Amino acid sequence: MKKLFLFILVSSISIASFAQTKWTVDPMHSFVNFSVKHMGISFVDGSFKKFDGTITTTKTDLTGAKINFTVDVVSINTGVEMRDNHLKTDDFFNAEKYPTMTFVSTSFNKRVMKSAKQETNIYVLKGKLTIRDVTKDVSFLVTYGGTAKDQQGNTKAGFMATTTINRLDYNIKYDPTGAGIAKNINITLNLEFAQAK
Repeated sequence: MKKLFLFILVSSISIASFAQTKWTVDPMHSFVNFSVKHMGISFVDGSFKKFDGTITTTKTDLTGAKINFTVDVVSINTGVEMRDNHLKTDDFFNAEKYPTMTFVSTSFNKRVMKSAKQETNIYVLKGKLTIRDVTKDVSFLVTYGGTAKDQQGNTKAGFMATTTINRLDYNIKYDPTGAGIAKNINITLNLEFAQAK
């Protein structure tokens, strides 16, 4: 009876510990990228260099994980300083008034597969994306790359998340016709998270 009690106690502690599993984005191995069509014939790529994010999970398969992400708008980089400065103005992000973009998840679930033979590391991440003074529902398709130990013994998890948003939905009204700068923005996040010790 005593052994059974100890087993239950240890199991409860393990479950409680796992329930608090938290992951923090590793900025040295993560990238927040975007791409937008220019004049209907080519693409302009850019990225944000400063960001922060966390994942809190209670399940080994990550379903139901809570994800929070913040991007520093001022850190935008398209490789052309004049264009970057324009993107920070009220024509686009108005970085002075709205210095950050935020994402808060509402669900994180495995994508339903038609065949059991297909890969099962694909998730659908839904949440609230706030840009400027507008918050909209958005859905990301997420590929979970798995976990591994780095050279320092830290447990890392890798993800790639993609979505497309309409910039006009977020009061980014410059060139509203989309003739010069397309309305749709393709977003790709290549993220590595470190498990908290």
